[in-house]
Amino acid sequence: MNKVFRAEIGDMLEVYMDDMIVKSHEETDHAAHLRKVFEQVRRCKMRFNPEKCTFGVRAGKFLGFYLTERGIEANPIKCKAFTELPTPDS
Repeated sequence: MNKVFRAEIGDMLEVYMDDMIVKSHEETDHAAHLRKVFEQVRRCKMRFNPEKCTFGVRAGKFLGFYLTERGIEANPIKCKAFTELPTPDS
């Protein structure tokens, strides 16, 4: 994956093993970024698992981290466990 997407990694793409995320600063650029990734995938005769693909999201989990437009944030599901802890008595 790193060799195939060498030019795109860090700019519009993040890759870890067989997981990837296409990112864009502007919504208008996102279709072009996806097109470029899909062209590279076809050229290398790779395939995506449609059940693991998600499109058009502004935030989501990637490698256990919660990614948003602002960057990496605390996962709200994991934070909920702390906020629901009872207040200590001592």
